[in-house]
Amino acid sequence: MALTHVALAYEDDEEFLESAFPFLNDGLEADDTVLAVTCEHKTSLLRERFGAQVRYVDRASFYEHPARVVSRVLHQMETAAEHGRRVRLLCEPEWSGRTAWETMEWLRLEALVNVALARTAGSVMCPYHRGLPEPVLDGARRTHPQLAQGGHSRDNPSYLDPAAFSAMCDLPLTPSPSHAAELPVRSRDLRDLRALVTAHARRLGLTGPSLHQLLVAVTEVATNALDHGAPPVLLRVWQEEDALLCEVDDRGHWRPSERPGPGWLPPRTSDSPRLGLWAVRMLCGLVQVRTGREGTRVRIRTPLNG
Repeated sequence: MALTHVALAYEDDEEFLESAFPFLNDGLEADDTVLAVTCEHKTSLLRERFGAQVRYVDRASFYEHPARVVSRVLHQMETAAEHGRRVRLLCEPEWSGRTAWETMEWLRLEALVNVALARTAGSVMCPYHRGLPEPVLDGARRTHPQLAQGGHSRDNPSYLDPAAFSAMCDLPLTPSPSHAAELPVRSRDLRDLRALVTAHARRLGLTGPSLHQLLVAVTEVATNALDHGAPPVLLRVWQEEDALLCEVDDRGHWRPSERPGPGWLPPRTSDSPRLGLWAVRMLCGLVQVRTGREGTRVRIRTPLNG
């Protein structure tokens, strides 16, 4: 069996439950591992029907970080398969409080689920309230191979190839501001790079594990630019609203070998000593990669309020 990934568009509780109940019940009857991730209200409705048969996951923690969601769900599905079981997951994405950039990356994640989990036999249903902004609803239509309707599902004629949708998410980045601190990166001795990032981070109140993760990520990106890009390699650091931005820019142009884009899928082996962009994405919440004729930019956004 292959992955099933279904979008459920609903207007009210009745329409939500009309599809959610049979989806979860089919998993219980098949002895799947069944999980539900949604708001407190709909979690209560599901509890009334299924009690403790379903595992309920806190939505805020589940949707905290895009790359970690992929890694966690893939691990759950592969572990279940080793024991002859499948995972059935109802997960309603959290859209409130997202910036436009964050919304775009979470929509990209919905497309990449079809690649990252393709070899599993899991089932995923993603509910979308019809009152959500149209760009979110349009993204849902383009990223799910199937659509739920009542207790059944049907093929989705609007579904796009994940690589094509991912490419659509690569909107041009705004230019770095003139006041950004800039540092040429010429050698693998990156002490000056780490010192510059540390100074800006501490001035803005970013310390502890968050600062350490950022330093590891920026060091990895800069090393990658030195090894595989083309000079000059530049680091830029600046504050944008409630985030610290670190950008590594070089003049190299390359075509990512990964179908959905660089660093979005977890590596299948741990043979390489290098961290790679997958690890950078795991360390930092929003990592944007753009490559073209003028060069390659990797921009890391680190929130200052969390």
